[in-house]
Amino acid sequence: MATKKYDADAITILEGLEAVRKRPGMYIGSTDKRGLHHLVWEIVDNSIDEIINGYGDYIKIVLNKNGSITIADNGRGVPIGMHKSGKSAPEVIYTVLHAGGKFEEGNYKVSGGLHGVGGSVVNALSTSMDIIIYRDGLISNIRFKDGGVVDSPLKTIGKSTKTGTIVTFMPNFDIFKGCHFSYTTICERMQESAFLLSGLTIEVIDEEDGKSTKFHYDNGLTSFVEFINEGKNPLHKVINFSGGRGGIEVSVALQYQEGYSENILSFVNNVKTSDGGTHEVGFKTGLTKAFNEYAKANNLIKGKEGFDGSDVREGLTAVINLKIPEALLQFEGQTKGKLGTPEARPVTEQVVYENLQFFLEENKEIALNIIDKATKSKVAREAARRAREEARNGKSKKALEKNMSGKFVPAGYKNPKTNELFLVEGDSALGSAKQARDYRFQALLPLRGKVLNAEKTNISEVLKNEEINTIIHIVGAGYGADFEEKESNFDKVIILTDADQDGAHIQCLLITFFYRYMKGLIEAGKLFVAQPPLFLVEEKDKKRTYFWDTSEVQKFTNGKSGYEIKRFKGLGEMDPDELKITTMDPEHRTLIKVNITDAALAEKRVQVLMGEQVEPRKEWINENVEFSLEDDYEI
Repeated sequence: MATKKYDADAITILEGLEAVRKRPGMYIGSTDKRGLHHLVWEIVDNSIDEIINGYGDYIKIVLNKNGSITIADNGRGVPIGMHKSGKSAPEVIYTVLHAGGKFEEGNYKVSGGLHGVGGSVVNALSTSMDIIIYRDGLISNIRFKDGGVVDSPLKTIGKSTKTGTIVTFMPNFDIFKGCHFSYTTICERMQESAFLLSGLTIEVIDEEDGKSTKFHYDNGLTSFVEFINEGKNPLHKVINFSGGRGGIEVSVALQYQEGYSENILSFVNNVKTSDGGTHEVGFKTGLTKAFNEYAKANNLIKGKEGFDGSDVREGLTAVINLKIPEALLQFEGQTKGKLGTPEARPVTEQVVYENLQFFLEENKEIALNIIDKATKSKVAREAARRAREEARNGKSKKALEKNMSGKFVPAGYKNPKTNELFLVEGDSALGSAKQARDYRFQALLPLRGKVLNAEKTNISEVLKNEEINTIIHIVGAGYGADFEEKESNFDKVIILTDADQDGAHIQCLLITFFYRYMKGLIEAGKLFVAQPPLFLVEEKDKKRTYFWDTSEVQKFTNGKSGYEIKRFKGLGEMDPDELKITTMDPEHRTLIKVNITDAALAEKRVQVLMGEQVEPRKEWINENVEFSLEDDYEI
């Protein structure tokens, strides 16, 4: 094949919004349902920025029947004057990348829309956009089509004393194939925003289904923590405090509960920093320092060694919310997942340390309860460390390896960049899987004993479970706070169970364990659930077709004759060739990647599914247990 000449003429300049349409993933992360909803967040963030700075207190989102979406606020309204470029200000804002009021010092004290590309990117990826602006006593309108082409220039359509902006856009579904707006997804995100901004009211309406919800919280962060810890057993009422310096404002709400999980959510200018950053480091440092100093001053720690950070965070739920001026704000990337502002660390640390120090002195009973919990965590951590050392060097390691002999089936080659570990349900399935696998890079570990529910036990009890201990040993990357994803012996860990209720239960138990003690594996996109088929349809000519859903079988067989349907009751009923081609062969199999798309919701769902309360679990399962092969399995 001829190669094009690479010279000056080969360099392509993408004009205007063409770059966005050419490489949408660079601007919104992906073109799946997450990318589609990212368009909504970009417009909503503009409204939020108005409200953070004291302009407006109401946002309305309408999912229209025709598939478009409308976002309205009562902020100041987009400027409607002429820009020095000769175009109207709204045309510049919604068609030019990196154009907006957030670049000019003084327009916004704080802002989450740092890069100024939101409105124009949404326009570029839409087939139409209609903007109505209430400002300066006028009602103005501008419309776009075909990804940013002006369809109707800015014009006055009426008069009003109201202020605000209404944006309606129709996404380009040739780009977002097979996607649609989710009322539930939008409600979840908007509830989060209402938690973060006390006094804000957000209304979400679904015109198609006739559903609507309003979110409003007068005690936002406190309500947020109570929401996350609902169904758990808290040790005390929510502690909240705030402070700051140098223009950086820090607000924190936290509460300990009887469980063992740690859940810290952080935000900057209403933007979720899911990858943490300097503010989270400061929070953890201040927290650990406050508890260690209190424990030492009151002779609650024996010996020189104090609490480790993980000790004082066991059972902790905390929400950290910072407001940072534009001049100091540093995010990493357009998706703003991690805060890089160095000044945020010492400010957050000081606020947390000083306020917690005061609280502990004034609330002795609560302080002693938390210190007691941290002490038990410290004892369990040290016991786990000794067990880990014994497992590496002593009799425990030999006993474990002896137990694994005849159980673990290693891959032929040791390459952590390509090797896969299948966690296989039962011995009968193991027999087929041994013959179906590619021995060069696929390893097998049968699950014969009971998998522990990691949600209800601490790490010392978890380590006593033979199945869990074996998984930790074979993955080889540690666990808990010591887990290092880069040390994993496998590029993929794949849960392979029967397609029935027992299999689904084992999946939940294993996912819970990985979520609690190997979360880095999930965050790196290395945990999967295999999807063996439920049905085989064999026709007269011996042609075989596999199906995962009853309706698919009915649709396929409609109008046909002379076929046989086989229902697989378990993996053991599949012969090696069937298991290989449908479930284990990378060229043909279907895997569902386990993702954490929202930390707060993940925590809630794990609690509901694996916690103590039965009724919420039944309700959730009845409404939600339906795996889609097109979507990730979100927790």
